[in-house]
Amino acid sequence: MEIKRDRMVFLGYGKYWRSDAIIGLMPIEDERGPGRRTNVFVAGRAEPIVASRTEQSILEDMGATDEGFQVEALRESVRELLAAFHEFSPVLRRALQHEHHFDVERWEERMGEILRAPRAPEQANQNELFD
Repeated sequence: MEIKRDRMVFLGYGKYWRSDAIIGLMPIEDERGPGRRTNVFVAGRAEPIVASRTEQSILEDMGATDEGFQVEALRESVRELLAAFHEFSPVLRRALQHEHHFDVERWEERMGEILRAPRAPEQANQNELFD
């Protein structure tokens, strides 16, 4: 895995750090929960930063390409649109179907399939960071 230099990596809850300054990631096992997923060790700091994201998602961002960020932005847009569709009332759904031939349920199914589709990112191996 090639670490992209000078890229800001989101650690969660407004925390960002430069990708090339991160020297280690360790999953939190004790007292793990919302807001406490990974200890991020960075150059120049004795204590790790507690991140709310998993080590795998941080690693993916550290080596991600611009295309990877675009794909993730598209997936997030699909999630938001799907959530909006879930809020449609039955009356609106019928009106869209009968007047505009727009089947909300069919689109919900299609978007759900897209979100469930397996991702194909390269599995990052933390040991490769130290070669």
